[in-house]
Amino acid sequence: MQFLIYVSDYIIPFVIFYVVGMGLLQKVNVYDAFIDGAKEGLKVVVGIVPTLIGLMVAIGILRASGTLNFISGAVEPIMEKIRFPSELLPLTLIKMFSSSAATSLLLDIYKQFGADSYLGMAASILMSCSETIFYTMSVYFMTAKVKKSRYTLTGALIATFAGIMATLFLVQSSL
Repeated sequence: MQFLIYVSDYIIPFVIFYVVGMGLLQKVNVYDAFIDGAKEGLKVVVGIVPTLIGLMVAIGILRASGTLNFISGAVEPIMEKIRFPSELLPLTLIKMFSSSAATSLLLDIYKQFGADSYLGMAASILMSCSETIFYTMSVYFMTAKVKKSRYTLTGALIATFAGIMATLFLVQSSL
């Protein structure tokens, strides 16, 4: 364990020196390359900010209006049949759009049920077994100017479903 702490302390300075050293060896003006990269990065940020703001506003509205709680209450009988806690449905839905909003829902679950409870453990595993599908698709596809996503959404939803099943399996086996 001490070795990992040692490595983690020095990995970032090592990478910086490695990149600068390789740039100098290849006779690249490292500073100009850095500035060009920073300019490109700012252009990307400016391009994705409207999408991020739209996602955050939509999630805030869903949460504040009680729509998420309504949806989870409406599908509770279906969720009981497949043995998926309806309390985790808002977390599952929001995680597809925003990880930070899902983290706030996760903290609410911890406060209400406890971090060591069945729901707390399931929510924790669910957070790591799922991805921010729509955020990732909107940001990366917009940046890369991809017009047709083909099977990306289908594959991502299947992977999320597999993550949900893995969550239920892992929590059940830990009890």
